[in-house]
Amino acid sequence: MALLQIAEPGESTAPHQHRLAVGIDLGTTNSLVATVRSGLTVVLGDELGRPLLPSVVRYLPDGHTEVGYEAQARQAEDPRNTVVSVKRFMGRGLSDIANHEGMPYVFDDRPGMLRVHTAAGIRSPVEVSADILRVLRLRAEASLAGPLVAAVITVPAYFDDAQRQATKDAARLAGVPLIRLLNEPTAAAIAYGLDNAAEGIYAVYDLGGGTFDISILRLTRGIFEVLATGGDSALGGDDFDHRIFCWILEAAGLQPLSVEDARMLLTRAREAKEYLSFHGMAPINARLNSGEVVDLTLSTETFTEITRTLVAKTMQPVKKALRDAGLSVSEVKGVVMVGGATRMPQVQRAVGDFFRQDPLNNLDPDKVVAIGAAKQANLLAGNGRSGDDWLLLDVIPLSLGIETMGGLVEKIITRNSTIPTARAQEFTTFRDGQTALAVHVVQGERELVSDCRSLARFELHGIPPMVAGAARIRVSFQVDADGLLAVSAREQTSGAAASIVVKPSYGLSDDEIALMLRDSLLHVREDAALRALKESQVDAQRLLEAVRSALASDGELLSDDERSRVEEDIRRLEGAARGDNRRQIMLAIDDLEADTKDFAARRMDKSIRQAFAGRNISDIESAALPARSGEAK
Repeated sequence: MALLQIAEPGESTAPHQHRLAVGIDLGTTNSLVATVRSGLTVVLGDELGRPLLPSVVRYLPDGHTEVGYEAQARQAEDPRNTVVSVKRFMGRGLSDIANHEGMPYVFDDRPGMLRVHTAAGIRSPVEVSADILRVLRLRAEASLAGPLVAAVITVPAYFDDAQRQATKDAARLAGVPLIRLLNEPTAAAIAYGLDNAAEGIYAVYDLGGGTFDISILRLTRGIFEVLATGGDSALGGDDFDHRIFCWILEAAGLQPLSVEDARMLLTRAREAKEYLSFHGMAPINARLNSGEVVDLTLSTETFTEITRTLVAKTMQPVKKALRDAGLSVSEVKGVVMVGGATRMPQVQRAVGDFFRQDPLNNLDPDKVVAIGAAKQANLLAGNGRSGDDWLLLDVIPLSLGIETMGGLVEKIITRNSTIPTARAQEFTTFRDGQTALAVHVVQGERELVSDCRSLARFELHGIPPMVAGAARIRVSFQVDADGLLAVSAREQTSGAAASIVVKPSYGLSDDEIALMLRDSLLHVREDAALRALKESQVDAQRLLEAVRSALASDGELLSDDERSRVEEDIRRLEGAARGDNRRQIMLAIDDLEADTKDFAARRMDKSIRQAFAGRNISDIESAALPARSGEAK
C-alpha cells in the first residue's frame, strides 16, 4: 500500500519512500496514537474506529494479557490482576506512592522500582506500559500497512530522569522505534501553533488522569520557546475520582469494602465525573457484593465543593510559572486546555477567572497531545514539507548540581534552562595528596544536599597527589533533547576521567517536586544563612588542617609562648566550628590567622634558605642564563 500513497506538492519527490512515523500519547487514563497523512494529522482508531485506548492491562493465569476496553470492563471483577493508572508508578519506588496500602495490588517490596504480583507473574510499570505501547504499535502498523520507523512519545514536563528513562525502556520493550521524548505541554503547543498559526505568549494547562503540568511558551514564527514550567506529577483526574469515591462512602454510610467493591465504586465515581461535565446531576447506582445498595445523586454544586482544594492546588504552580517567566496575566495571549480532566466545568471556570479570558478548547483535549507528537515525529522522520521546519526550545524543571564540602549544593545547570544544554565548572581537592574525588549528583533548589534529591554517585580516580587546591577538576553536565542527564569529571593535568549516565532506580516522590520549588521560596533566607555557616565551617576546617600540618613540620620556629597561643587559637576555632554561630567562627579564624602570620613568614624564609643552601650567586646566575635565552627564542 505504500506505493499508492499520495504526497502533497513539495512534501516528497518519492512518495513511496515516505517514512512511517507516529506520535504516541501514553496517558494515565487513556492512550492514543496519531500520524500525518498527506499533510493532515489523524488519530488512528482500532478495528471499531475507537481512537482512545484505556490504559488498563489485565493479566490472566494462562499468560494471556488483556489491554484496553476488555481489561477495563473486568477491573471490578479482578482488581488485583488489573493494573490501572500505571503511569503514576513509572520510575517510582513503593515508598514514593501515597496510600499504596489502600490499593488492591500485591506489591513486591524490593529496592528500586516497585513491582506488582499478578496471575501471570511479577510485573513492573515498565512492562505494563510496554503492553499498552505494543497494542498502539500494532494498531499503527495495521493502519499504515507497514512497520514503523520513527515514534515520538510524550511525557509530563515534570517527569524526572528516572521516569523518562522508564518510558524509554518501555518503548524499547514494546518494539517502538522511539526517536524523541516530548513534553506534553510542548506537544500541545505544536498542535495549536501550527493548526491555528498562533503567535505570542501562551499558557498550556495540562490536567490529565494522573499528572498536572503548566507551561508558559512563546510562539514566534516556528520557534516554540518554553519560558517556564511547573506542575505536580501526582495530581490528576484520578484524585477527583477519589474525592467522589470518599463522598459515596460517607453519603451511603458504607462499611469497609472488599477490593472488588472498592474498584467498582471508583469506576462509578469516574463515570459520574464524566457525566457531570455535560449535565447538572449524575446518578450513582451500584449493588455491592456485600448486598448493600448504593443509590445516590451527585450534583454539580456538591462536586465543585468537594474538589475545590484540588482545583486550587493546580493554580499554585500556574502562579509560580508566571513568576519564573517574569510575566503578568495580562501578557498571556491564550490558554490551551489539555487533558480529559479539563472538561470539568469548575476547572474551566477557575482557569478562565485567573487568566481573565476563555480558555482555548477548539482542539479535542484528549487528542491534542498526540496530534502535536505526530507532527514532531513526521518532521524528525524527514517527511515534512520545506516550510514545515520549526524549532523547539524546551527547559528542565529543576536545577542540577553536585555536592561540595560541608554538604552544600553547587548548581551547574539552573532550572528553566533551555535543553539540550551542556555546562561545566571547575572544582579542586580539599586535602593534600588527595588522589580520588567522589561526585554526588543532586537535583533541587535548596542549598543543602539533605534538602535535595540524590540522582547518582561516581568516583574519579587517578588524580596526581598535589597540595590541596592545586588540582583542576572539570565537571561537565549534559542534558539531551529528551531531558536525560550525563555527567563527566576530568582532571585537567593528568587527563584522568570518569563519567556516568544518570539512571536512578526510581523517581521523585509524590510531593517532592512540588515541595522542592515551594521550599526554595519559603526558605531563601534560612538557606542563605545555612550556606554561609557551612562555608565558614569548611574554611575553618581547611585552616585547621593547614596549621596542624605546619606545626608538625616546622613547629620549632615558634617560641613556647607563641606555640601555646596558636594551640589555644586552634582549640577555640575547633569549638566554634562545631557550633552554629558564624560570627564566632569568623572571629576565631581571624585570631588564628593573625597569630600565625609571623609563623608563615618564618616558614617562607626557611624554605628559601633551604633552596639556596650551598650555592653562590654566580651559580644561580649561570643556571638562570640558559632559561632566559630559551625564553627569548
